[in-house]
Amino acid sequence: MKLTVIPPKDPWYADGLSFTCTCCGNCCTGGPGFVWMSDEEIDRLAEHLGLSRDETFKQYCRKLGQKVSLKEKLSPQGNYDCIFLEEIPAKKEKGKVALSRRVCGIYPVRPLQCRTWPFWDGNLASKQLWDEAAKRCPGMNDGRHYTQERIEALRDAPDWPDKPPTSGGRK
Repeated sequence: MKLTVIPPKDPWYADGLSFTCTCCGNCCTGGPGFVWMSDEEIDRLAEHLGLSRDETFKQYCRKLGQKVSLKEKLSPQGNYDCIFLEEIPAKKEKGKVALSRRVCGIYPVRPLQCRTWPFWDGNLASKQLWDEAAKRCPGMNDGRHYTQERIEALRDAPDWPDKPPTSGGRK
């Protein structure tokens, strides 16, 4: 017997949510995890890197069952960073606080999973889970406003969405 779950008509985010990427890199680090890649995304990555598909896979991907994920590297802080997370040292300017940034080294061809952050099922399941994720992501609850319809389109995107939520924050 299959249990059919009927989603609520008005989810907790019915009035929309705000998000603008701050390029903090927090979504690309932490405990061990996965950045799932489709065959098409692996091909896009290989072309972007100027490598063969096989070389790209060997250097940057790992197979887990029938799925493929980007590899991770252990950071000096003990976090598991995406293999493409790059630290950009702070530029010291007189009279200004210098902050380093962490950015994606493959930003133009980043996978769908990265393009749709933070509008993932796990974050949207409840206000409490959204707020937990927002503790690590300073761009959540700030900046560009997304309607419920746009949030759900991003959450359910089968391939690269037009104007992904992270596109506005990269400089």
